[in-house]
Amino acid sequence: MDQEPLVMEEIDAGGRLAREFDQYAPVKVAFWLKASDDDHRYLYLASDRIDDTNFGLAYGEVARLSDRFRSPFFDPFRVKVISGEDPLAQAAVDMNRQFPGQIPTRLRGQMFGGIFVDDVFIYPPTLQVATS
Repeated sequence: MDQEPLVMEEIDAGGRLAREFDQYAPVKVAFWLKASDDDHRYLYLASDRIDDTNFGLAYGEVARLSDRFRSPFFDPFRVKVISGEDPLAQAAVDMNRQFPGQIPTRLRGQMFGGIFVDDVFIYPPTLQVATS
């Protein structure tokens, strides 16, 4: 179970993957999410170019990018690629609209996109995440 907090190294690695994945399919929104009924935290990459016909290709791109910048703080099996129309993606986009700017948005212990979450970290729209 992911009892550990999301750390800056994970945030940086996820931001880097999102920026690089954006070259493959423009990322509408990226966020880390730990659902209350799930054992692990996942990095979600949402794109309007992702649909039922190309999920496999998108996961292949995640694997390729992950191999290129190996990080002990990043597990490619903890990435979920979703459509920009997914309710979770829409909830993250709505949060970025509600709280615009260059600062990530953090939510804990509430409903998000139709599910109850323990923690959500939403990258700002530009994916400009500070590196340590």
